Amino acid sequence: MFQFQHIEYLYALAVLPLLALLFAAMIYWRKKKIQKLGDERLVKEQILGFIPGRNATKFILLLTALFVIIIGWANLRMGDKSEKIERKGIDVIVALDVSKSMLATDIQPDRLTRAKQLIMSLTDKMKNDRLALIVFAGKSYLQVPLTIDYSAVKMLLQNVTPDMVPTQGTVISDAVDMAMQAFPQNERKYKSLIIISDGEDHDEAAVTKTQQAAESGVIVHTVGIGSPQGATLYDPETRSVKLDENGQPVVSKLNEDALKGIASAGRGSYSLLRNTDEVATKLITELEGMEQKSLGSVVYTDFTSYFQYFLFAGFLVLLIEWLLPGTNRRKKKENEAIA
Repeated sequence: MFQFQHIEYLYALAVLPLLALLFAAMIYWRKKKIQKLGDERLVKEQILGFIPGRNATKFILLLTALFVIIIGWANLRMGDKSEKIERKGIDVIVALDVSKSMLATDIQPDRLTRAKQLIMSLTDKMKNDRLALIVFAGKSYLQVPLTIDYSAVKMLLQNVTPDMVPTQGTVISDAVDMAMQAFPQNERKYKSLIIISDGEDHDEAAVTKTQQAAESGVIVHTVGIGSPQGATLYDPETRSVKLDENGQPVVSKLNEDALKGIASAGRGSYSLLRNTDEVATKLITELEGMEQKSLGSVVYTDFTSYFQYFLFAGFLVLLIEWLLPGTNRRKKKENEAIA
């Protein structure tokens, strides 16, 4: 059975009738201009190198080439064989700290950018798991509900900034509450929460909330971003180092003890982000070690594509159009000789 891989590209065919109308309007305008000069047949005979029907032929060839190339662009293909595969996986929610301390540069280029890179690496390594994204600081917001569309997560992740959450702080307990609402309520397993944060200024309720989540079947892992030595923060308002009420530079430090305590309460693991790929691999190993649930079946079909034939035909027609003479060279030379 034939089908188009990118059927939305066929909308480009709508431009062909518009081009035809413009060409017809140009021919009509040109005919009117010639008629003003005198007898249409005699005037055309006086035009050096004029070939009757040349413009129409070249235009039809161009239109045909565009039509064939658009069909090739949409990739006409035929299914050869289908295979039904059972999908198994778990539900994973990533809670990303977007407080302003995540802009510290003790880990290059900054904590937030490295955290995004980690999530990107995670999505690249995931296969069948459903994934959701929460951003949090003083409050939490669900950016992407559970989905297998990893590209949607990546797309939204690129636009994540501290400005998305006006309330500052690191209220991890609120992120845990948000995750518990986003997970399916009828299951007590197959769920994992990954908290990525520097752990600074965290709330005391985080451990209690994490314990409750673990009792509900959610495994909670934490990833620490930054360094214990910390780094000064940049204040965009003063365009200089941020100062506290005593006029001293504000230093943001990674709070590993807090993140380790949360991971322990959540029956999960703690990782310090140094090498993005290593941490992503470790987390994927932890997730794959969990009991998997059936996520239904997917039918995969092998296709044979024919786009190359259409593209070749289109460029061949373009070549023919290009090789057609623009004028009657013999007649043009004869007229030049007489002149």
